[in-house]
Amino acid sequence: MDKLLSLNNFVSVENLENEDVEKLIKRAEYFKNGGEAPHLNKEVYVANLFFENSTRTHTSFEMAERKLGLTVIPFDPGHSSVNKGETLYDTLLTLGALGVDLSVIRHSENNYYEKLINLNPDQHLNMGIINGGDGSGQHPSQCMLDIMTIHEQFGTFKGLKVMIVGDLKNSRVARSNMQLLTRLGAKVYFSGPEYWYSSEFDKYGEYAPLDELIEDMDVVMLLRVQHERHDGDKNEKLFSETEYHKLYGLDEKRYNKLKKDAIIMHPGPVNRGVEWADELVEAPKSRYVTQMKNGVFMRMAMIEAVMRGRKLGGLE
Repeated sequence: MDKLLSLNNFVSVENLENEDVEKLIKRAEYFKNGGEAPHLNKEVYVANLFFENSTRTHTSFEMAERKLGLTVIPFDPGHSSVNKGETLYDTLLTLGALGVDLSVIRHSENNYYEKLINLNPDQHLNMGIINGGDGSGQHPSQCMLDIMTIHEQFGTFKGLKVMIVGDLKNSRVARSNMQLLTRLGAKVYFSGPEYWYSSEFDKYGEYAPLDELIEDMDVVMLLRVQHERHDGDKNEKLFSETEYHKLYGLDEKRYNKLKKDAIIMHPGPVNRGVEWADELVEAPKSRYVTQMKNGVFMRMAMIEAVMRGRKLGGLE
């Protein structure tokens, strides 16, 4: 058997080598095809700290943890000492002292994990950190399940044409995917409102009107319009769901222009009738449900990699 991936933490796709990505896809596909979870000879405790709302990611991680045989320790940010001013580091220091081995964290602060994994000499946080999403920075588990879903369809990334459409500036999904897809050999394009496009994306792909290129795309990746991140954005007051759908949404006319084997993706939750016509969310070319299913198995692979890196449960 090929050597399995071992990591101390899983916080960003930027830290992965292409070989690491291949190992994670292979391991996730193994789990999806009925492969057994590794036998643990010692109990492993995990806490999920979600300081932003989540259905898919939170539940998917917990399902993955339970399938791996981990003991999940409940954590409710709304009733935690964070509301008394406790720092994230001190919260984790407490959980670690109580016996928690791993923490999956979603936080509104970009790069929150840097201060948790790059410790000062007088800090002693002995805990694996898995990033469930940081602000508008990274979303490594969503990226990896997306990569797995694309690999299932095409078997390769080289030469694939992928268009990411929508609220680019505020999307951690877009950032993670554009970085990894480009490195794996895909050709990335961007579309959506130009005021949500940033020059920082230029090194990963090019901006183009949706209707000019949709016929040539292998993958169309739709992004949720994130109104909760638009404070201070003057364009928010002018936003119209109907107009957005007309200009940038996946409607029947655009759907019918797609190549026969093209696929449509969305990280969820979907704003039906905005990014995606209601009746097309589960159309044959849609991989929305497949992405959610794949998320459990990819997160199993990610968690297992950190368990192996830290020799938790007797894994090496």
